[in-house]
Amino acid sequence: MTASSPPLTTKRGMPVTIITGFLGSGKTTLLNHILSNNNDLKVAVLVNEFGDINIDSQLLVSMDETMVELSNGCICCTINDDLVDAVYRIMERDDRIDYMVIETTGVADPLPIILTFLGTELRDLTRLDSIIAMVDAETFTPDHFESEAALKQISYADVTIVNKVDLASSDQVQTLEKYLNSVKAGVRILRSQQGQVPLKLILDVGYNNPEDYADLEHAHDHHGHEHDHHGHEHHDHDHHHDHHHHSSHLDNDGFVSISFESDRPFNVKKFEQFLQNDLSKNVFRAKGILWFEESDLRNIFQLSGPRFSIDGEEWCSPPRNQLVFIGRHLNGDHIQQQLTDCLA
Repeated sequence: MTASSPPLTTKRGMPVTIITGFLGSGKTTLLNHILSNNNDLKVAVLVNEFGDINIDSQLLVSMDETMVELSNGCICCTINDDLVDAVYRIMERDDRIDYMVIETTGVADPLPIILTFLGTELRDLTRLDSIIAMVDAETFTPDHFESEAALKQISYADVTIVNKVDLASSDQVQTLEKYLNSVKAGVRILRSQQGQVPLKLILDVGYNNPEDYADLEHAHDHHGHEHDHHGHEHHDHDHHHDHHHHSSHLDNDGFVSISFESDRPFNVKKFEQFLQNDLSKNVFRAKGILWFEESDLRNIFQLSGPRFSIDGEEWCSPPRNQLVFIGRHLNGDHIQQQLTDCLA
């Protein structure tokens, strides 16, 4: 065995970091920061998307298959049905992978993902390093956490990143940190702008303690909490709205994901009118790829709470509109019709 080809046993105990956090808190921004600054660490990324169209993976890289090579030598894999299968697909590759990062959806209870690593055969192959929860300092209110999933995200976090501190007052940030300490005693808090934190504070830190979950693992097995990672088996392709993922915290929280696709462009003025005056206040998060009649650019659209951004870049595929809206108690048919009315 030469020095350049380490034995396969080095893959045993591969460190895993789970990034969780409520809708629009900055998970994908943090993920991109990790991928851009990983100093030749070969990272495998697993993206767990809530919605019919996997927008996040398109923002990370142009994606056609379930697994793709990223430009920096890392790989990205979508969790279609089974997290264990997705992890095995990565572990079985011939090339060296040093680290695994999982980005959960903004409405995910991270516990089923945590227990998959601690309670299945994955515990012999991987080492759960830390759970990171992203929190949006600007839009945070305790009402935010009427969401059972959002509360669990900060409850199970080993590190909480208070993101977007540049958009919040110092009083807001202090109030938020006080609240986080009331939810979890001794919480480790980092502050960030645009997900910029030193990677040595969040990767390979060894913060996660499997013993903390022993009772939960037992309860989880008996509770029968069904966590549907993608749930597209029975999806009727002509029907793009009101796609419910059946797990109890989503039902409790009332979250739905509504997707919209069109091979026709939007009219810019109509779309602006929709965003600024007509969009339901119950939409927490929206993202997508926008095609405007008036522009030759592929427009990356991000909406989080009251803020939205649209950034243009060159198309690398035939133009089309793809949008996902995530919120509570949304009328899918109504939003579909509103978007259809925005088409040129």
